[in-house]
Amino acid sequence: PASQGKPYVFDRVLPPSTTQEQVYNACAKQIVKDVLEGYNGTIFAYGQTSSGKTHTMEGKLHDPQLMGIIPRIAHDIFDHIYSMDENLEFHIKVISKTNLAVHEDKNRVPYVKGCTERFVSSPEEVMDVIDEGKANRHVAVTNMNEHSSRSHSIFLINIKQENVETEKKLSGKLYLVDLAGSEKVSKTGAEGGAVLDEAKNINKSLSALGNVISALAEGTKTHVPYRDSKMTRILQDSLGGNCRTTIVICCSPSVFNEAETKSTLMFGQRAKTIKNTVSVNLELTAEEWKKKYEKEKEKNKTLKNVIQHLEMELNRWRNGEAVPEDEQISAKDQKSLEPCDNTPIIDNIAPVVAGISAEEKEKYDEEISSLYRQLDDKDDEINQQSQLAEKLKQQMLDQDELLASTRRDYEKIQEELTRLQIENEAAKDEVKEVLQALEELAVNYDQKSQEVEDKTRANEQLTDELAQKTVGAFVCGSGPSSELSQLQELSNHQKKRLADVNGVIEEEFTMARLYISKMKSEVKSLVNRSKQLESAQMDSNRKMNASERELAACQLLISQHEAKIKSLTDYMQNMEQKRRQLEESQDSLSEELAKTVAQETAPQTALRKCSNKKALEQQMESHREAHQKQLSRLRDEIEEKQRIIDEIRDLNQKLQLEQEKLSSDYNKLKIEDQEREMKLEKLFCVPSLKWCFNDLLFQSRELQTLHNLRKLFVQDLTARVKKSVELDSDDGGGSAAQKQKISFLENNLEQLTKVHKQLVRDNADLRCELPKLEKRLRATAERVKALESALKEAKENAMRDRKRYQQEVDRIKEAVRAKNMARRAHSAQIAKPIRPGHYPASSPTAVHAIRGGGGSSSNSTHHQK
Repeated sequence: PASQGKPYVFDRVLPPSTTQEQVYNACAKQIVKDVLEGYNGTIFAYGQTSSGKTHTMEGKLHDPQLMGIIPRIAHDIFDHIYSMDENLEFHIKVISKTNLAVHEDKNRVPYVKGCTERFVSSPEEVMDVIDEGKANRHVAVTNMNEHSSRSHSIFLINIKQENVETEKKLSGKLYLVDLAGSEKVSKTGAEGGAVLDEAKNINKSLSALGNVISALAEGTKTHVPYRDSKMTRILQDSLGGNCRTTIVICCSPSVFNEAETKSTLMFGQRAKTIKNTVSVNLELTAEEWKKKYEKEKEKNKTLKNVIQHLEMELNRWRNGEAVPEDEQISAKDQKSLEPCDNTPIIDNIAPVVAGISAEEKEKYDEEISSLYRQLDDKDDEINQQSQLAEKLKQQMLDQDELLASTRRDYEKIQEELTRLQIENEAAKDEVKEVLQALEELAVNYDQKSQEVEDKTRANEQLTDELAQKTVGAFVCGSGPSSELSQLQELSNHQKKRLADVNGVIEEEFTMARLYISKMKSEVKSLVNRSKQLESAQMDSNRKMNASERELAACQLLISQHEAKIKSLTDYMQNMEQKRRQLEESQDSLSEELAKTVAQETAPQTALRKCSNKKALEQQMESHREAHQKQLSRLRDEIEEKQRIIDEIRDLNQKLQLEQEKLSSDYNKLKIEDQEREMKLEKLFCVPSLKWCFNDLLFQSRELQTLHNLRKLFVQDLTARVKKSVELDSDDGGGSAAQKQKISFLENNLEQLTKVHKQLVRDNADLRCELPKLEKRLRATAERVKALESALKEAKENAMRDRKRYQQEVDRIKEAVRAKNMARRAHSAQIAKPIRPGHYPASSPTAVHAIRGGGGSSSNSTHHQK
């Protein structure tokens, strides 16, 4: 095609009206024949999103008319196989898996590690695997395509064939690739989230593919960036390697996509310039390798002779000696030194092999089959033990995660403990300040009490003097009645004031007593609770130390178990290598046995000679001895494997029991630690309560003393006033000196009243301080309750998270276990040859060896449906 006058040259152009069958015949039909002949092949579709790549490669999988290249290839492969020579035997594997790592084998060929390989024997089984792979593929809706592929799809068909007569083995791989399309975010509408991230990853991998194509097309770069993406690593052979590759360039005919169409055409034009080197994947037999080795050995020997002659001639020239022309080695002489027949000499001599009797052959076959059965049993047991070891390893990983979460919780608790200690120190400072204020109040109270005592003594002296004066006045009998009435009124007024003051003080003291009794009961309960928490804290610390020691022991035991599992894994690998060596030796013995059986029918003329008979008997005896040694060695190895498997099984059972015990003990200790931590947090508010309790006791004692003093003072004062009133009423008058004494007493009474008021104010201040302390106590209690509720909520959330995590882990384990069961179900594979002219019956647990020949057209038509 041409775009704006610029030509683009391709092998074939398929318009939009082309049918799926025409696309297959033009692009993929020849590659199927090449793969069956032992070559590697690749077909992949490249183009913009919504340009028809998935429709070309897959189409509608179960529709005969609209199915794409991949399902048609699956049917065509089996049709070709059944039309080939009946002596050929085929093994077909298909590979599917996602999200796996890419590695290289010993021949530097990239492969996907861990992918699922399944043997198939019919197109229907291939379609089942394709359906399973499509279920794993991610599809999303964009503005340009309702079913846009959001990932690359790589489907590999591995075909191995073997000629039963000639033992010639060929293998071919067919990569069927459906790439995700490159896209512009402005056109697809991927504005954010997973779709945008997928678009970026798709464009990144396609950019890496374009860089590889550009580097291969230029041919001047020494480094080709295959490792920039997983896709280019897997397709390394397809791009510039040992593979026949067909690229389907899918273009959009719309003017809206003109820029993307030009870019796609340029990509295809660059890719067309790449040249791959293709060779047949041939596996040589032991006899062919031996012939090749002998041939190369003879050639090497000849070349050594030529080199030796040339070195001798060179030394003669260096020594100044003239070498005659007839002694010089020419090209003809070199050719003459080469052997005329490249066939090794050993091929011309018939191998001397003695015949084996039918009984010995049957005995050997039975022993070999029994050894194979024993090896299979041991392999099954090793697989079971390895699975058990993996399970134990997973459990140990779970325990490690649990220990890590416990450590994190412990660190959080330590931080909370530090914060509470800081708050406790601040509360202690506040309590110290309150105590200092109370001490100052106590000092003021002592001073006032001393003043009251002094005034009381002065009042007593004045009372005595008043009594004496009253007696003198009574003797004199001269006292005005007006002054007496004034004194009586004053006395009544003082009585009323005293009664009011007494009532107020009684109310205040009643309230103080009630509050103090309430505080006493609360402080007693807090002190008892503090003692209980102190004992619980000590027990918690002891158990926490014990749990830490057990935790360290568990970690040590886990590390020991990991080391044991690693050593057992290494041992299992060694056993696997030994098993492979035994299989190889068994194959060599089988080949020798087959040769012996084949040569039993050969002419017996050469065997009648006496010299050959002795050689044959010696060789037969040596074969028997070697075979017996090998059988004994195999039996010893099997017994050793059985012993090791028993030891591993016992050790695994012991480890399981210990692990269950440790997990139960650990859960119990964790629950106990959580309870103790809650109690420990409540403990930090107790010291301030003790200080408050002591302060309240001190204040209650001081108030009681003040109350007693006030009571005594009032009683004494009342009695004296009554006495003076009675004396005044009896006297009926007083002198001027008595008036002075009375005024002096009134002044003293006023001073006492002031002192009493000051004491009342001090008491009121103390009463004001008590609500503050009560408020602080309530705030501390509320903070403790809030911390307790927060801790409880955090623990409930942690338990919910742990349950959810455990459920997720169990779900993942079940899924992995189901996959392992399915894998084991598919891995129990037994070769089942299919006779010519019959299609194989599908079996999900058998490897079908498909033989060519005899495929009828009616059967082919049945499999195309």
